[in-house]
Amino acid sequence: MNNKKDVKVLFMGTPEIAKGCLEQLVNDGWNVIGAFTREDKPVGRKQIMTPPPVKVYAMEQNIPVYQPKTLKGEATELIKELAPDLIVVVAYGRILPKEVIDTPKFGCLNLHVSLLPKYRGAAPIQWALINGDKETGVTVMHIDEGLDTGDIVDVLPITIGEDETQEELFSDVEEKGKVFLSKVCEDVVNGTAICKPQNHAEATLAPPLTKEMALFGFDNTAEIIHNKVRGQNPWPSAHFIYGDKKVKVLKTKKVEASGKPGEILSTKPLVVACGEGALQLVTVQPEGSKAMDGTAWSLGRRFNKGDIL
Repeated sequence: MNNKKDVKVLFMGTPEIAKGCLEQLVNDGWNVIGAFTREDKPVGRKQIMTPPPVKVYAMEQNIPVYQPKTLKGEATELIKELAPDLIVVVAYGRILPKEVIDTPKFGCLNLHVSLLPKYRGAAPIQWALINGDKETGVTVMHIDEGLDTGDIVDVLPITIGEDETQEELFSDVEEKGKVFLSKVCEDVVNGTAICKPQNHAEATLAPPLTKEMALFGFDNTAEIIHNKVRGQNPWPSAHFIYGDKKVKVLKTKKVEASGKPGEILSTKPLVVACGEGALQLVTVQPEGSKAMDGTAWSLGRRFNKGDIL
């Protein structure tokens, strides 16, 4: 069995989920020799230059941080000089060149938050929710030159709750995925992992979400709207138009009721009929306001049963 402290691990990742995975590897005793992450970015209205979560944590742990604009050329040579035994990638946001992939003796492992080959791409959690899936999971795979096309090392299925939102599911996946990733790394370096190729014929894509996708009408079914709300909270936030203004819907519950699409069936709580079924608008955020309880919005607007949104 290989001692973790003797295995030189180079980590590549950028957002919060990657930071959690890096923290797990460090806490589990892996010898992390460096962290590659994306460049600092301006954030917020004041456009304050902000480092990625991975950079912040790595610097706290005195792990060398690298932020190259590309992995080609100088960065490739640097990685060869670092001579990692294993490269671990979590939501890094850059494609690894073949020269980099071929460098570590144990290969390059990637944590992907879906059950591959389903939902290859940038937004697997979001699309699992939008499509009303009952299960998602994490896949640890060997990286090849394609997009999420490498051999699968291991998978961890995760059940999706009926009302679970993108934010809640991400949190669940992150907590379970980081522990799973560290365990799979052990299997790989100890030679006990059994890899299998993906069935590319079963592949589906999960492209990034767009602001344009967020608008919905109550002529859709309650199921479709409910899943759209879950999959787009916190971004891009599913919304409808009322009085020429956006009303974001942050949380809903399906209700056994019916009426004309958009008809208010109840004001306390606020229940609206859809093309099929009905929804309780649990949390809404009218344009220019803070998020609020749907019933509070209903009372403030003085809605009556039978009004149409």
